[in-house]
Amino acid sequence: MSSHYDKFDYPAYWQGREYEHKAELIALSGFFSSIKKIKYLLEIGGGYGRLVPSYIYRAKKVYLSDSSAKLISIAKKTLRAKNITFLQSSISVLPEKFRPEKFDVIIMVRVLHHIKNVEDSFQIIHKLLKPKGYLILEFANKIHLKSIFKEILKGNFTAFYDIFPKDIRSVKSIKKNSISFNNYHPAYIIEYLENIGFSVVETRSVSNIRNKYLKSHIPFDVLLSIETVLQKLFSRVYFGPSTFILARKIT
Repeated sequence: MSSHYDKFDYPAYWQGREYEHKAELIALSGFFSSIKKIKYLLEIGGGYGRLVPSYIYRAKKVYLSDSSAKLISIAKKTLRAKNITFLQSSISVLPEKFRPEKFDVIIMVRVLHHIKNVEDSFQIIHKLLKPKGYLILEFANKIHLKSIFKEILKGNFTAFYDIFPKDIRSVKSIKKNSISFNNYHPAYIIEYLENIGFSVVETRSVSNIRNKYLKSHIPFDVLLSIETVLQKLFSRVYFGPSTFILARKIT
């Protein structure tokens, strides 16, 4: 089955987005510091392996999965570690590929906004994780500062409390049946994770300084130093456009 990303130049998308990339690595590093031992790790929707170098040495065996044959092919050519296995697969069929409770850690970054049935996907992840296994999840934050400010300017003063997902595609894109793109309220995601047997260990607000002017006027190293501080400081108010969650399977 073909994937949207078979036709999209995803590696090119990340050119000029070094700040966003490094901000995500900061969050991942912080989460991994809480995880003592990893035998099996699965990244769902790992694309061409952008994040793999940041965690490949932490696990005995890594599985990189993505629905795009094109991106998996790129990953195979660029990632040479012996402890990695590549798998072209959508999330829905992963239970057919692996036995239940196989993985110590599952990572899913920049994927959730494209998934139509979030609940089924979380159930699959829960099934694949070992008891006390960890989920590292990222999602597009519906209530980040810029989004809420725009809603207030429109006269919508209840946007912060509307927990339902928001499809940010244009009407034209929806009519063309383009790939889903939903932003999520953190409360919606956290509540569902807790309901199916996860405990949230930590949250982080990520890409807090995603602003063209600031990125072009603040030295890169300083930018990342500020980002490192803000990720935890702003986590409670979900300030940034991207939210990272470290959750642990408890039941």
